[in-house]
Amino acid sequence: QVQLVESGGGLVQAGGSLRLSCAASGRTFSVYTMGWSRQAPGKERELVATIGWSARTTYYVDSVKGRFTISRDNAKNTVYLQMNSLKPEDTAVYSCGAAKDARTVYSSSLLDYDYWGQGTQVTVSS
Repeated sequence: QVQLVESGGGLVQAGGSLRLSCAASGRTFSVYTMGWSRQAPGKERELVATIGWSARTTYYVDSVKGRFTISRDNAKNTVYLQMNSLKPEDTAVYSCGAAKDARTVYSSSLLDYDYWGQGTQVTVSS
């Protein structure tokens, strides 16, 4: 069982930055593929970034490429999402997920994740 707790959300002006953190419980964090998803009001939830257990492999949805960076610190059981050049359309609830299958880093399906956190709100004002 893995428990995930996100933090770092808030209100920021367009063009600003935020760094989200996701702290995971459990001693096997380092073997999990980790991902960040978001859900905006009235829209479907989407996977925005994933990172493999060794951090050598990452994936980004096209809309955040070049602006968001996913990283992890296995010693701290934490995964991060650095978000720069934020836009109003980035406003959403951001959640982190953990997947036991290493191949999930190549997947864009939310269904491939075994655990999800409760999420943190990010609001970008224009």
